[in-house]
Amino acid sequence: MPRPPKPFTTPKRADSKTFQITLNPSCGLPPRVCLEWKRRSFQEFPDELARHRYPKTKAAASAGALALVEFLKKRQAEGSARRAAVEDIPVGEWLEKFTRIETSPRTGINASKNRPYSPDTIGNYRSYFATHIGGDEFCSLRMAEVEEDDALGFVTRLSVKKLANGRTMSGSRTFAGVVVFVRMAFREYQRRSRAWLNPFQYISPPVVKSKRRGFIPEDEMLGLFAPGVLKTTMELAVCAAMFLSGLRRSEIFALKPDCFDWHTPKITVKRAWQNFDLKERVLGPPKGKRERDAPFDPVLQEAIKKLWEENGRHEFVFSWKDGSTPGPSWIYFNFPRWLKGAGIELDGREIVPHSSRHSLASLLEEKGVPIRYIQDLLGHSDLETTKVYLHSTGKTIQDIGMKISEVMAGNGDEGKIVEFKVS
Repeated sequence: MPRPPKPFTTPKRADSKTFQITLNPSCGLPPRVCLEWKRRSFQEFPDELARHRYPKTKAAASAGALALVEFLKKRQAEGSARRAAVEDIPVGEWLEKFTRIETSPRTGINASKNRPYSPDTIGNYRSYFATHIGGDEFCSLRMAEVEEDDALGFVTRLSVKKLANGRTMSGSRTFAGVVVFVRMAFREYQRRSRAWLNPFQYISPPVVKSKRRGFIPEDEMLGLFAPGVLKTTMELAVCAAMFLSGLRRSEIFALKPDCFDWHTPKITVKRAWQNFDLKERVLGPPKGKRERDAPFDPVLQEAIKKLWEENGRHEFVFSWKDGSTPGPSWIYFNFPRWLKGAGIELDGREIVPHSSRHSLASLLEEKGVPIRYIQDLLGHSDLETTKVYLHSTGKTIQDIGMKISEVMAGNGDEGKIVEFKVS
């Protein structure tokens, strides 16, 4: 008859006089616990077994191994046989820590890299937890005891959950966001205890194709700047910042005079409004948590000069006479009117204010500008994000800027906003 497997082995390291321990399931502990004690040093014993950390003989090592097995069995009976060094906390409590900047285990780490959490990110985490995570049975499990089957069960329940429109969450951006958030929290737990077996370690994150919005080719873009389409200097300046500098709405209205280098020329995007579409918006770093440079075309330069002549200089460049800035809905309210005034037919395309960034990327791509430069200009940390913006049009920023100035000066003084022509 074959020998029964040993409950544990305690070999001596070849390069030293210290012992190692490996627990086998035949000792009566769950396989997940035994895996954590595979070829581990006796020096890693929990504090309660500190006297067994430095065995001098094989017999002493065996006595220490028996003590460890009994200790872990006791912890198993109490509902927590995983390593004592792991913080024993319910999944729900651990995930909820990440929904507040003050309690998130990642806050200090991100701050040390000068990439602090934004209210938008924390707001997303809070929404994920409150809407899709908090009530799931997954939250009642303890972090130290969660296994891969538990994680897969949670992902399965999440995937078949119905959204407000009746569709299942699986395949949606929300589904991907929730799973990625939970995986991030579990990785942080693993960082604190290297020996802990992360149940998401072999579960791949969901992949969601980025939404492809429409773009505006050169001839349609020129039409936006034709006399009579843009009614005010503010509209001209904002439109130029969108299509010639590739700025987001939240970045445009956060620009201050110190962002402009009139000699190079260039725009340094230093700030953006967080929670831009909400009342409690706050000023913070731009998306990606890092500054970047953007083109400062003469069309935009002249529009800003004219805007300052009309409304005066204030804390923010794009300000009304009283110093206030346009609200979050200002561009969305005016954008359809600009498209209609320029005679732009959508023909099934989704043309929204953000399409201006797609259009700028297309201009640069067609000219042969390296994609890495386009990525940096648009402020993307992921090259795949930039690829979503690339389409086929023609010309570069300077070419389009010169043509815009010609279009604006084309019909005498009728509908003209700015008195200038780019040479």
